[in-house]
Amino acid sequence: MTTSSPTHHRRRLLPAITAALTAVPLSVALAAVHPVTATAEPGVPQAPVVVFAEDFENGQGTTPALLTAYTGLPPVNQTYDADPAWLTACNGWLASLQQSTTPPPGSGCGSGDWQAVRTMAGALGQWAGGDPGANHAVTAYTAGNPGAGKVQLATEQPIPLAAPDRFLTFSVDAAERNCFANHALFEFYLVDGATAIPTFTTPIEPCANPSTVIGGTAVGTYTSDRPVLFGGSSVGVRLVNAQASGTGNDAAFDNVRVLDVTPQLDVAYGPSPVEVGQTSTLVLTVTNTAELAVKDGWAFTADLPTGLTATAQPTTDCADATTSTAAGAVTATGGLATGQVSCTISVPVTAARAGTYTTCAADVTARVGLNAPGCASVRFTPPVLVFDAHAHGGRLTAPLVGVGPLAPSDLSCTTQPGLDVDQLLGAGLPGIGSLGVVDTEARGVVDGDGERTATAHARTAGVSLLGGLVTADEIRARAAADEDATGAVTTAGGVELVNLRVNGVPVVNPAVDLTITIPLVATVVVNEQRSLAGGAGIAVNALRVRLLTGTELVISHARVTLTRPGAPCPTS
Repeated sequence: MTTSSPTHHRRRLLPAITAALTAVPLSVALAAVHPVTATAEPGVPQAPVVVFAEDFENGQGTTPALLTAYTGLPPVNQTYDADPAWLTACNGWLASLQQSTTPPPGSGCGSGDWQAVRTMAGALGQWAGGDPGANHAVTAYTAGNPGAGKVQLATEQPIPLAAPDRFLTFSVDAAERNCFANHALFEFYLVDGATAIPTFTTPIEPCANPSTVIGGTAVGTYTSDRPVLFGGSSVGVRLVNAQASGTGNDAAFDNVRVLDVTPQLDVAYGPSPVEVGQTSTLVLTVTNTAELAVKDGWAFTADLPTGLTATAQPTTDCADATTSTAAGAVTATGGLATGQVSCTISVPVTAARAGTYTTCAADVTARVGLNAPGCASVRFTPPVLVFDAHAHGGRLTAPLVGVGPLAPSDLSCTTQPGLDVDQLLGAGLPGIGSLGVVDTEARGVVDGDGERTATAHARTAGVSLLGGLVTADEIRARAAADEDATGAVTTAGGVELVNLRVNGVPVVNPAVDLTITIPLVATVVVNEQRSLAGGAGIAVNALRVRLLTGTELVISHARVTLTRPGAPCPTS
């Protein structure tokens, strides 16, 4: 009865996928399953999503029915057709062990053949974890030669899809007997309109690759090994048997599924946080589904967040990939090779301003054959600048004596924020005069965005100098250095004067470095300011008095800088 045939090897569905699929309630015909968004760990394959499932159980019982008389469950209400050769000669019947042992009239089944197809239906039920006695399966016992390439099953109603551009393939439970003879060769096609698209490189051959043998029946769950990047909004199913002979070719099938095996795209940044001007890496990971079949032709364009720029072209380990960065976007097309779990596209990025930069699904446009990613962020922080802040109420420098600094507050050349304050209730200045209450403060702060500010303040009250030639109720000096989101430093300084008189003349709103001469006595500079550390700092003296004798007095001094680590801090 038999001649030998070549052995065709098929990859079985991985155990994790088999378990996931057999857990699906196949009494429901699924359709329009929504594409998923990243929820699992990047690089960890997830099980395929069942788009459509048919278990041939709707309305079935103890009365045998032909495939063409069967209607599946809502919402699809699927009906089926086949070539005449697969609807005669003991083919195309929904067989079950609960049915009579007498073959259906006109089925073309001998009593032994009918018993064999009923047995295969029971084996398929047992394999799927159901009731072997109640399970129904489609017969294909080939009591005659069907001819090669004949359609054994074809859907008649379109199966709606939630979105185009998805990778789709098939899974089927299949059984076969008489494996010493010619083997069934199942070929699954996706149908897009009038176009049938193969999902396989090698036909499914249960006899050659059984998952197990139950009572002489080879049985297993099989998946087509060449998923299709399907562009349509609905899909049809076509099963072709490539075996022409009726010698052997004794099989049955059940639990036909359309599977969405679209890879997952995920985005991540690292490291984070990173300083402005330094580099982080945007990593786009494409993760295969758990059957690890080849996935050719996926594509995406990921728009970089405004303010984030690529510093080099992408690198990738994806198969047959083409990648680029241009116009603020990362573009990639490529594939996953058979057995490849995942691949990555990596792009070094930087930002000129501090802030948090986020990429989400809405930023990934022109996405083809990929599930949308979740969100990922990178935070760029301003540089960690060094605080240097100082203030005092007065300092006297003379050829033979020195006084001060009075009530000094100092935050000296440190990256750590802090506050120093001091107060003096009064001070005498030998040969010069006296000061009242002095209050000073030096401060360094970091805001919530990481930007740094250094400030210094000095207030000196009750100023009386040179026998009343220089008097004031109060003299204040202030200085500030602020870091912005780019790491640049801006400075500001000024004075506040309450009833300042020099040689009897009131001084109000003085310009920077206002110089007043007291003949034969001294030179007085009001609101003296100078830049420090190349513009990264400022020093303010509210009042500087220079006597002709060489004595010099500074009243209300404030000085700040914000410098890069390693740069020297000013000493005065």
